[in-house]
This record gives sequence, structure tokens and C-alpha cells, in this order.
Amino acid sequence: MARPKSVTQIKNTLLSPSLTSHFEVEIPVPTNLRGILGTNQEQLNLQCSEASLPGSSLATTEINNSFHGVTERHAYRRIYDDRIDLTFYVDADNYTPIRFFENWISYIVGETDRDDMMNTNYYYRSQYPDEYCANQGLKVRKFERDYGRSIEYEFVRAYPLAITSMPVSYEGSSLLTCNVSMTYIRYIARPIHTSPINVPTPGQQAAFNIGGILAGGAASLVNNVVDKVTGSDFAGDVAGAVAGAAAGASLGIAVYQVPGESFMRDSATGEPI
Repeated sequence: MARPKSVTQIKNTLLSPSLTSHFEVEIPVPTNLRGILGTNQEQLNLQCSEASLPGSSLATTEINNSFHGVTERHAYRRIYDDRIDLTFYVDADNYTPIRFFENWISYIVGETDRDDMMNTNYYYRSQYPDEYCANQGLKVRKFERDYGRSIEYEFVRAYPLAITSMPVSYEGSSLLTCNVSMTYIRYIARPIHTSPINVPTPGQQAAFNIGGILAGGAASLVNNVVDKVTGSDFAGDVAGAVAGAAAGASLGIAVYQVPGESFMRDSATGEPI
């Protein structure tokens, strides 16, 4: 039976959507490859600009032996997507994503001697999967602005399956990106609960910035006036700090900055922080 919904229920449900831009990726490095790949792991994680949350389906079999003529489908296993696609920004210093995944794929197929690869009779000798698969480590975390709610996908026995070609052109200058497909055998999805962080909204941040400017301006004005009247720079500094603290407290901000100073001041005390 349909029931009326309150405005509060609708607002809490519809006005708090999850955003696609809040995510992070952790790229694994198999144990046997840590010395070969040798890259800044945190930098590589930060360079991932796009990922996808995985999907799966159920494999079913049809049961037709019912006397009532009803066909039933019974599930017998779970089928996971065969890959996850990742996009990386390429840095101009080391081409880190390209070099990282090229070296990984080269290791998989045994490309250790670059000169020997020029031989027309060159043949591949692939490594055993345990040598190049990352049993744990490839993770995609989806979180929200306050970091209080998130879900983590961990991919088992992941390794790069393909590096997409990267076109370059004289016709325009744009950011170079590297698209990599990682394959795996299955993933594990788990929720993560942490203490939320108080992240200001854009409106609150704007008000904070304006309040800081006003408090700093008030401190600077009083400082200049007292300097001229008393001829004492110390007295002006003290009076300016008091005025800035009073203005900051009245505007409800925690810190402010006096123009010309390289540090922030506490609105409650006027002391540098």
C-alpha cells in the first residue's frame, strides 16, 4: 500500500547522492616484480584519473522436468567481468604509467633481452602465473566527501591484459593518458566504516575565506592607525592582533591572516599559529 512521504525523507534520500569523482585506486606490485618495476607507487596511484566499479552475473541452468510445464532457472556459479579498465595521466618526467605497465607485460612474456627481440626468429617464453599475478593489492575504493562511508573492491590475481594505443597529434595539444585493462579471477566487495571528517561545503568555504579577508583587513587597518598615532610599531602589532581576533570571533571563523604576514592567527587569541 502506498504511503505518503515526508519532505524530510525525500530530502535525505534524494539530496545526498554519491558522486563519481570520489574514488582512489591502489595498484599492486607482485613480489617478484618489485625490483624490476621500481616506481613511485603512491604517485602511480594518484595518476589514475578514471576507473570502473566491477560487475558480475549468475550462470544458471534451466530445469524443464516439472509436471506443471514451468521452466525454472537455478544458479550454479557467479561470473565476473573479465577485466577492469583504468586510465592514467602520464607525467612528463618519467612516463611512469607507460613504463610501469610495459615492464610488467614484458616480464610476463619473458622479454628480458631487448637486443634479442630484434631477431626474426625470436620466440616468447611466458612466466608461470604465480610469478606475475598480484594475489592481493589491486583495489578500487569509492568514498564520499566526509570519508565516513566507502566501499572497497579488491581484485584477486590481477595483472595487465592490454595497454590501449595512445594517439598523438600536431593538430592539438591535450593531456596524454594511458588506458590499461587489468584482468582478474574474481573480486571481493566490502564496506568500510570510518569516522567522518568535517569537510566544509563550497558555501561554507567561501564564507570562511571572506571572513578571513575581513578579519585580516581589520587587523591591518588598526595596526597602521596605531602605528601612526603612537609611533610604536609594537603597539600597532598588539592592537592589530586584538582587532583581528575580535573581528574573526564575531564572524565565526577560527583563523585569519593579516596582509603582509606569512602566517595565520588564532581568532580566539590573535596569536600566530
